[in-house]
Amino acid sequence: MNGSANQRFNPRNAEDVFAEFFGSSKPFENMGRAKSMRFQTEGAGTFGGFGGNENKFRSHKDSVGTSSNQARKPPPVETKLPCTLEELYAGSTRKMKISRNVVKPNGQIGTESEILTIDIKPGWKKGTKITFPDKGNEHPNQLPADLVFVIDEKPHDLYTREGNDLLVHRKISLVDALAGTTVNLKTLDGRDLVIKLTDVVTPGYELVIAKEGMPIVKENGRRGNLRIKFDVDFPKRLSSEQRHNIRKVLGGQPQ
Repeated sequence: MNGSANQRFNPRNAEDVFAEFFGSSKPFENMGRAKSMRFQTEGAGTFGGFGGNENKFRSHKDSVGTSSNQARKPPPVETKLPCTLEELYAGSTRKMKISRNVVKPNGQIGTESEILTIDIKPGWKKGTKITFPDKGNEHPNQLPADLVFVIDEKPHDLYTREGNDLLVHRKISLVDALAGTTVNLKTLDGRDLVIKLTDVVTPGYELVIAKEGMPIVKENGRRGNLRIKFDVDFPKRLSSEQRHNIRKVLGGQPQ
């Protein structure tokens, strides 16, 4: 009992205890003010110097993105690659020799030659792009540009391309337009097409031959159509006998 009496709690002034632990005799009052201050200053972005650090971080990030010491990549260098319809029909391989400026280890600008291989796929169209990364000219403090070849179509003597279709214009006489005829064509891959025309052909008539057009990229085995547009060649004049015979054949009234 005496021992417990000797260890009896000796109360101190409550304000002294709070002052010892919290540095203030009214800690909850200070905490309320601190909470209020924290809310207001965080909203303004200046709490406890964090806002300043945040601004420094943003400034550092922005400076890295726009640093003049950072190597930049110039826009791609584009050049046309003219191709025949035969090449775009069957596919081909082209060897392109290029010469470009390069930065040597000593910082000097030199010239370098290289042969690039381009595999032209069947069915490629005008505007198709083939990119060779970093094969453009080099400049100090810059990344090399990409070199881009852009497919262009050379004009063909017989065929015109419209999408995946091939278009042919053929002029025939009035007799052939009425009585029928045979159309002979050489395909882009060297085959001979013999097309019998049995319909009566009027000006602007179009005959469609399925699957004789250009290959369709990414659709193996599929092709567009061959379209033959006819232009009828009318005679400039007819004799009286010719007029009579035409009327007789076509059932018109003789004059």
